[in-house]
Amino acid sequence: MPVNAKHDAIIIGGGPAGSTAGAVLAERGRRVLILEKEKFPRYKVGESLLPYCYYTLERLGVVRKMTRSGFSQQKFSVQFVSLNGHVSQPFYFFRHLKEPAARTWQVVRSEFDQMLLDNARQKGAKVLQQMLVRDLVISDGAVRGVEATGPAGGQRQVFTAPITIDASGRDSFAVNRFGWKVPDPHLRKIAIWTYYRGAMRDPGLDEGATTVAYVPGKGWFWYIPLPGDLVSVGIVAEREYLYRDGKNPQAILERQIAVNPWVQAHLAPGQVDGPYRVTGDYSYTSRRCACDGLVLAGDALGFLDPVFSSGVFLALRSGELAAEAAADGLRAGDLTAGWFASYGHHVQAGIN
Repeated sequence: MPVNAKHDAIIIGGGPAGSTAGAVLAERGRRVLILEKEKFPRYKVGESLLPYCYYTLERLGVVRKMTRSGFSQQKFSVQFVSLNGHVSQPFYFFRHLKEPAARTWQVVRSEFDQMLLDNARQKGAKVLQQMLVRDLVISDGAVRGVEATGPAGGQRQVFTAPITIDASGRDSFAVNRFGWKVPDPHLRKIAIWTYYRGAMRDPGLDEGATTVAYVPGKGWFWYIPLPGDLVSVGIVAEREYLYRDGKNPQAILERQIAVNPWVQAHLAPGQVDGPYRVTGDYSYTSRRCACDGLVLAGDALGFLDPVFSSGVFLALRSGELAAEAAADGLRAGDLTAGWFASYGHHVQAGIN
């Protein structure tokens, strides 16, 4: 197998965690290789950013791009809707955060993720797309790199580096390989969602608000206004509740829309624009955040029920922190699991 050994760090995955880690390491003068299995731009759900995403985005130098007209929908608040359709007072971030993070955004993830990957490349990271990582290269008990195949499959290539960052998202490459995954028994939900064009938006500052609307059966809707007159709408709830009358996602979502008066009224003037999508096995974490020569970041480390839109924030922040720890470890000549213990404790505390 061909061996490529000119890298300081290999990153599995080019999503927000991987792109962030790649940009930070490249900024610190490291030779970085990002291996992404798909061809960007590609579809991804998870469009609502938290206020504290601002600081990582600022460090990456992309805030100006975020404010570009048409790229994102500004988000100033979140609001909650009861079962009977009663709307809470919006929680305006600027009333609680006297800092730049009081402004955040709703994004189309295909565009947002492309921007972050391009940014990592512009800072010096090498990016190879449609490269599927098949295995880890392990020698003397430490990860030394990865084996991957290109777009046409065929012969495996070996890429080696002192540190590998697993930012493979919910594929959880290393977690599944090592058996580290720990599902959350209290958050075993599924999500069903689609998109509407022409649906109602609230006026003024509330135009881009994230709305969380409750439904019976331990569930809730998200309602996220996106750029281009598009709204992302979906439900997260217990599997038994949603599947009680069958598993047709369109029928389930339509049935649940009719349950909440606010959701029903806001979607009434719109038309479905896109397929109905389903995902399950929602929440998990990892027994370990690292082993010798390997550290996890983003959804590859853990994933939460997304009621507070934590996924992209955790990806950005953990990607940043993992890269800093890796850069310091490269300088110190220590990339053992113990080196990343402080990083792991910090991120796991945030997840908890």
